Amino acid sequence: MTTMKELTTKEMPSWCPACGDFNILFAIKNALTEINVERENIAVVTGIGCGSKTAHFISTYGFEGLHGRTMPVATGIKLANKGLKVIVVGGDGDGYGIGGNHFIHSMRRNLDITYLVQNNAVYGLTKGQYSPTSMKGFKTPTSLGGAIEESVNPVALALTMGATYVARGYAYEVKHLQKLIVDGINHKGFSFVDIFQPCSTYNKIQTISWYKEHLVKMEEIGHDPLNFGEAMKKAWMKEKLPIGLFFKADKPTYEEQVPAASVPLVKQDISNVDIKPLLQRFK
Repeated sequence: MTTMKELTTKEMPSWCPACGDFNILFAIKNALTEINVERENIAVVTGIGCGSKTAHFISTYGFEGLHGRTMPVATGIKLANKGLKVIVVGGDGDGYGIGGNHFIHSMRRNLDITYLVQNNAVYGLTKGQYSPTSMKGFKTPTSLGGAIEESVNPVALALTMGATYVARGYAYEVKHLQKLIVDGINHKGFSFVDIFQPCSTYNKIQTISWYKEHLVKMEEIGHDPLNFGEAMKKAWMKEKLPIGLFFKADKPTYEEQVPAASVPLVKQDISNVDIKPLLQRFK
């Protein structure tokens, strides 16, 4: 079993005090000690953003890609070696903004990937612009009149586009979040966990006290995660925002349906492959 000590790197996070990223990192590392998978069989892919430095702080294979482009990288890794546990970590701007198209199609394909989105409803890294999940009317230094768009509903979008494990957690409910991450990693198919988190520097509305007032656990209100219709209804709740597992289903994964992905690329025998005809075409 992988230990917390083995997962710890010499690099230290430099996030703002009270940032939810600290708790999310702790929940992820605890989850990795629980799933009983060796570090060499785990790949963490991140994008650009405050929390997207997460791969620097977990001693597994890691890849920090371009802003919004985590999913193409994660897809390539999974198809190259479907035996790897591929975990993607990004922010709401990274995943729902510039990476929204990749987010949609990765869910539609049902790749066996776990996607954890640190959703603080603001662009924290670039000084507080409003993000796709910011409330309508949210004022920032670059939107003095407030955001004019309706915010994205990531859970409803994930349900619509076919993710087979859809959940929402909260950074200050670490044990609750850890369980969602463990179950998501163990799930066979696209696992999505939207994670509410306060941004102590740039989001002065959705604070720790705000979340305490507005969140409710699925366990408290009752929910059947096999019921798609009920999952969608709870995804659109406004007064109280549920955290927990919304929906779970069993479907064939994308890589199971790709014959070339049945054996890791590095183990495929290419000794009898003649590339001369291919090279001739480019002369």
